[in-house]
Amino acid sequence: MSFHPAVPILRSFDEARAKEFYVGFLGFTVDFEHRFEPDMPLYMGISRGACRIHLSEHFGDAAPGARVRIEVDDVRALCAVLVAKASRNARPGCDDMDWGATEMTIHDPFGNRLTFWSPLPPRA
Repeated sequence: MSFHPAVPILRSFDEARAKEFYVGFLGFTVDFEHRFEPDMPLYMGISRGACRIHLSEHFGDAAPGARVRIEVDDVRALCAVLVAKASRNARPGCDDMDWGATEMTIHDPFGNRLTFWSPLPPRA
């Protein structure tokens, strides 16, 4: 029996702001949207490459303030792309960490933190 990558569920409160941040700024794609009825909260799946995240407006699904670590091939390149977008809400930067990773943490509009990271090359 094999395990597959986990899919975090993050709390969101506003569909337009969620799409602006996750799709417009971070470059995710909307995989699906679900509401039980037209005026009910949105449950949405997004992805970018192998990374999958679910965003939920449902009260009981998640609490704001979660943190997710997302490994990427080159976090510095991703950071440069995001900085070039000149978002009024996010100007990320990268830090080399003692535990052998370069990290960039961005807060979404709902208080969740996304830490994108890449391993540092081994020290000689």
